[in-house]
Amino acid sequence: MQSSGHRLRDVEHHPLLNNEEDFDGPSSESELPDQIWFIRDGCGLVCAFITWFLVLYADFVVTFVMLLPSKNFWFSLINGVAFNFLAVLALTSHLRTMLTDPGAVPKGNATKEYMDSLQLKPGEVIYKCPKCCSIKPERAHHCSICKRCIRKMDHHCPWVNNCVGESNQKFFVLFTMYISIISAHALILAGFQFFTCVKDQWTECSDFSPPAAVILLIFLCLEALLFLTFTAVMFGTQIHSICNDETMPSPKVRRKRDSRLSAVNMEIERLKNEKPTWERRVRWEGMRMVFGGQPSLLWINPFAGLRLRRLLSRTRKGGAEFSV
Repeated sequence: MQSSGHRLRDVEHHPLLNNEEDFDGPSSESELPDQIWFIRDGCGLVCAFITWFLVLYADFVVTFVMLLPSKNFWFSLINGVAFNFLAVLALTSHLRTMLTDPGAVPKGNATKEYMDSLQLKPGEVIYKCPKCCSIKPERAHHCSICKRCIRKMDHHCPWVNNCVGESNQKFFVLFTMYISIISAHALILAGFQFFTCVKDQWTECSDFSPPAAVILLIFLCLEALLFLTFTAVMFGTQIHSICNDETMPSPKVRRKRDSRLSAVNMEIERLKNEKPTWERRVRWEGMRMVFGGQPSLLWINPFAGLRLRRLLSRTRKGGAEFSV
């Protein structure tokens, strides 16, 4: 299929290309925050459930095994409030990463009307994904699990049951950051608990029996150590990718493709050893593009931009929108 003035590469015959009246066009960006994105993947759902279970398990051990039986009121209060507050932020970040559209390209937008609306120059090549029949923006990749092309796809993470892309990378970074913090916090508290209970009698430092308390603390330490290692490495990798800003397209291409593209160095492109053809930008500009605006507390707030009333209103009227 060719259009006057530009070429379409990797085109295959597809019903959506021949029935353009059935395509409503790509969703407007203003509608994206009001939609619920949900991937129905069994492995991803199991991993997401395990993540929540382990965080709640850590919260249970920290609260009921270590802090509440403590004789130091202020020690228990300060650490309990801090740990539970960070756990809420971590789970909120996880939920928003999982239920936020990562930047999916609308299915079936490879129509003549949409290609004409791109206002491409004569001879300019555009690419079409034969799997989901969509025009692929620069640096978009197809995810076989989400069954969509994702803008600036970093990777598909089963622990959040979603792809990490341009629209939800902030929440994924916050999730890894808060998990690493509460893991380190739990390890410190567990070490202090072991030291206290060995110094004193086990029956006086916990409401649980000594064998039960030891088993719970050992499992907590193993979990915290594993999560701390994994999430700290992932957090550092994500920040390094954002600061390197190796995949930011030039302003000219960005205006044509998508004005909301974020400065992210995508994992897929590193694995494919793709050479950047776009302009690199300063590190702080890349951070601002991902986290939004100037540095502020909103950068570390997973509730920022959440419009719960509009989402509930939309859900009551037309039902939540899910990805397949």
